[in-house]
Parts: sequence; C-alpha cells; structure tokens
Amino acid sequence: MTPKTTLPGYESAGQDSSFDTSCPTLPTRQRVVVVLPAFNEAEALTPLLERMRNDMREAGLQYEVVVVDDGSSDETALVASHASFDMPVTCVCHEKNQGLAAAIRTGFRSALAITSPGDVIVTLDADNTHPPATIARLVQMIREGHDVAIASRYQAGSRVLGVPMHRNLLSLGARGLFKVFFPIRGVRDYTCGFRAYRQELMQAASDYYGDQFVSEQGFSCMVDVLLKLRRFRPLMGEAPFILRYDQKGGVSKMRITKTIWETITLMVRRRVKKL
Repeated sequence: MTPKTTLPGYESAGQDSSFDTSCPTLPTRQRVVVVLPAFNEAEALTPLLERMRNDMREAGLQYEVVVVDDGSSDETALVASHASFDMPVTCVCHEKNQGLAAAIRTGFRSALAITSPGDVIVTLDADNTHPPATIARLVQMIREGHDVAIASRYQAGSRVLGVPMHRNLLSLGARGLFKVFFPIRGVRDYTCGFRAYRQELMQAASDYYGDQFVSEQGFSCMVDVLLKLRRFRPLMGEAPFILRYDQKGGVSKMRITKTIWETITLMVRRRVKKL
C-alpha cells in the first residue's frame, strides 16, 4: 500500500486523503513561472514569446519565463536572450542535448528556485503549437482550488489542427490504456505537456523524489510526472484548448516507435511497483 504523504500546509482534517485540496491563502500578487523546454526551436520561439508577452499582459498576470535550451545547435538561446529585453525571460542552457526529461527536470528545478507557496508553475511546448492565451484559464483553475490543471484535447470545445493521423492514434491509444490501468479522476489527456501546477505540490514532489521525480526518458516523462503526483492525492482537472500543430516550427522531435515502447514499458513498471 502506498504510504500517505502529507504536505506542509495541507494537513488533512480527518479525511481519507493525504492532500487537502482546499485552496491555501494566496499571496497578494501570485506569480506564474512558465517553463519552456526547447531544442532547436529558434524558428518557433520568436512568435511564441511575442504572443505570450501580449497574452500575459492582457491577463494581468505577473510572470517569468524559463527557457531551457537543451543543447540546441540553432539560435534558440539567442532568441530567448533578445526576448529578455521586452519581457521577463531567463535562459538556462545545457551544453549537450539531454532529451525532454532532462529539460523538464532543469525547468522544474529552476522554477522552484524562484517561486513561493501560492505561485503557479506552467509547462508548455516551445514549438508554438500551444496557445499561451490558455495559460490564464489554467491559472484560474489553480486559483479555484485545483492542484494540477491540464490543457486537454478531449474536453468539449477543444480543437486539434494539423496533427498527423499516427500522432492522433498514439494519443488515443495512450489515453485508453492509462484510463484503464491508471485512472485519475478529472484527467482524460495523460500525454499533453501543457499544464499548470500548484507550487506547493511540485515542491513536495521534488522533496520526496529528488532527481527521480522526472526519471523517464523521452516524451513518456510527462505521463510519469502525473502518475507520481498521484501519491499526494491532488485535485486535477482539465480545460479545453486549441492545439495548432499546423503552426509548428521545424520538424517533430518525437520518434513514434520509441515513444510507444517507452510508454508500454512505463506502464509495466508502474503496475509492478504499484506507484
């Protein structure tokens, strides 16, 4: 049986839960830290950051962007540096390409270093397929009491444009398998990396798992993060969004066969370990 883990400030009051889903008192000015893992995304990063600057300003959110340049061979770091003159952007660089998991791990670590309880950590793709205007909706869900808010392709009102058929089939297959073997109330889209997290939850997960919090390699790491967060019994929910794969800059970094294999092996290991 998985031991209960109680987070500081989330003591349960006689409930069968290790994570009090009531919203803690927010600071006077809540901050949003946006993590962008990027590998050779110079082409897409410029329009994405421009849209983010405008959308965050319109939403009235205090924010900071952490671009994790995962050993890019193009001008990804230079684009982030130029953007920092017009908006709060920090670029953290890996000397060599280490993969999505390492970039997400670095991004979470960097975000936790500059956030406090009550803040929100957001992750989304740097390839300009995720609309930054949706960030405000996800942050609002955190303010309303959710601990994790996911931009979902399977909520009413969502649209998916330009996604190849094999990618759609992969997502649908993964959704079906995880709903059967690892059901999470409020979650239908397990693989989308466009999410908002309550800072306290991520700090607790980081303290508990250490560097093993993001341990899977490749795109399956985002599924594994959700599975590991279940230990803390957070309240998760989803919001519709428009996935604009037709606006994607550059080529896809996903290797379909490898991703399928990683996802299947992840499921087997988690079933065995009952994590």
